[in-house]
Amino acid sequence: MTHYAITASPVGPLLLAGDEAGLRLISFQLSDHAEAPDQDWQETAAPFTEVIAQLNAYFAGELQSFDVPLAPQGTAFQLTVWNALLGIPFGETISYGEMARRIGNPNASRAVGLANGSNPIPILIPCHRVIGSNGKLTGYGGGLPIKEKLLALERKQLRLL
Repeated sequence: MTHYAITASPVGPLLLAGDEAGLRLISFQLSDHAEAPDQDWQETAAPFTEVIAQLNAYFAGELQSFDVPLAPQGTAFQLTVWNALLGIPFGETISYGEMARRIGNPNASRAVGLANGSNPIPILIPCHRVIGSNGKLTGYGGGLPIKEKLLALERKQLRLL
C-alpha cells in the first residue's frame, strides 16, 4: 500500500509518497512537473512524521544529513547516479561531468543529467548539488529558484524557517 501526504514547506507544498520499503517520492506541487497521487494511494501523514520533522530541521538550517529509509525506483543507471548524489557533502556542488567521472563513466554527463532530472526524491537525494561545468545552475524539477534557495540555505546564505 502506498501512502501519501502533502506537507507545507518554505519551497511550497510537497507531496510525499512511500510504502513499507521507504520514501519513494517528493514532488514540488507548485512546479510544472508536479506529481499527483494515484487513485489507489491512501492519504495519511502518520508514515511521514519523521520525514517531515527532518525536512523542517533541514529548512531551519539545523540538519545536514537525512536519516530516513529511501526506496527510489528507477533503472540500474539511475539508481547508481542517485546513490552517488548521496555522497555529495552538504553545502558543496559538483558538475555533471564530475558526477559522471565519480560513477566510472566519464562520457556520461548527459545521461547523468537525465538521471538527475528523474530523481524521484529531491532534497533528500540532493540532485540540487549538481550544477553546470561553468558553475551555472541548470535544470531542477522544482524550478531553478528552488534550487538556488536550497544551495543558499546549505551555504548559510539564507534561512528558510
